Amino acid sequence: MAATNTSTPLDPGDPLPCISNPRRWAVVWLLFVASMVNYFDRATISFALPLISKDLNLGPETKGVLLSAFFWSYALMQIPIGYCADRVNLRWLYAGAFALWSISQGLMGLATSLTSLIVFRVVLGIGESIYLPGGTKIVSLMFKNSERGLPCGLFDFGTRTGLVIEGVLLPWMLDKLGWRTTFMIIGFTALLWLIPWLMVLPKKLTVPKAAREGGIRVTPREAITTLLTNRNLIGVCLGFFCFDYYWYLLLTWLPNYLIENRGLGMLKGGFYASLPFLVFGICQPLGGWFADRLIAKGYDEMRVRKGIVSVAFLTGLFLIPATEVQSPNFALALLLFGGVVGLSTANMLVILQACAPHDKVGLWVGIYNFVGNIAGILAPLLTGILIEKTGSYSTPFMVASLLLIFGIYSFWAIVGKVKRSES
Repeated sequence: MAATNTSTPLDPGDPLPCISNPRRWAVVWLLFVASMVNYFDRATISFALPLISKDLNLGPETKGVLLSAFFWSYALMQIPIGYCADRVNLRWLYAGAFALWSISQGLMGLATSLTSLIVFRVVLGIGESIYLPGGTKIVSLMFKNSERGLPCGLFDFGTRTGLVIEGVLLPWMLDKLGWRTTFMIIGFTALLWLIPWLMVLPKKLTVPKAAREGGIRVTPREAITTLLTNRNLIGVCLGFFCFDYYWYLLLTWLPNYLIENRGLGMLKGGFYASLPFLVFGICQPLGGWFADRLIAKGYDEMRVRKGIVSVAFLTGLFLIPATEVQSPNFALALLLFGGVVGLSTANMLVILQACAPHDKVGLWVGIYNFVGNIAGILAPLLTGILIEKTGSYSTPFMVASLLLIFGIYSFWAIVGKVKRSES
């Protein structure tokens, strides 16, 4: 598929040749599908948890450990995979990681114990670690900074779309096929995605060697130093940690809450759980598009993006009364309002890209996602412990909502004037 010169020019100094507009958007849509599969795979266990816990006799704390296991490897891989995204051909790096996570998802259906389930979840986390650093790096190579809000929001919208489809399809599959067959079908059929990926992606999709050598080399160890000394990166990462704690609480525990605590059953509970994810997903590209439009009209870019993040984070407070109301329908309405937090996602990514050196976007997103996914480790574990101790979802839901207030503080008080960093 030959490139043409009809595309929008890339950022000054961008080392990639011009890629046609249709082709770069085809890549964004493939990233959308990959993100959809990514979250479909990682969240299947949340919907299947009532069945798995019954088969393996798991209590709340043990469920928390199982839900957390994915994030052990996923978080630890973020900096290494971000480093690789800046230096390795993304065509093959992304394809290899996709194959690894799909195969591990399928093998989960063959697990016979809690230990084997945890092992496959850890491998799944290794493969899926490519999704955000790799996808964001690809967008940064193909779009100017002022144009990235929509493509970032769109490819990440796939994650929530996967959860919506999952909420409709998965309860039926679990009911008819059982959790083991469901895992195998979902994992192994996803490998078909590799065919269009290898057809559409340029054969060489990376920053050329000459451009990399023109910049400052950064090792994964030096990345940690950068995290501890760069004020803007610290602020964005803290804000994202607060966001991810809120998000991963919903991702890992919301289906179980609606099925068991609200007594809605597998089919109805799974469908109800998918609706807040739908709102979340629709808001992702919408938030990026709205910011891009305001910036095009002349408004200050960082004030616009921080403002949208702040408004979005405030809607997370609707999660607090959702556990207190008696009516399941009223609780669902509050959870839907809580899904408006999704307006923030694309804008957080673009703020981060504005801070990062152009040849190290993948690494910086890796650092960002590493910090965020520490919350992915903590949220399932602490929620399980709090439910075990209090017998209620009220306290863990309140903790997640209130953390978002600190996230707003991080973006305004810690992240200063944004200009592209050189180190």
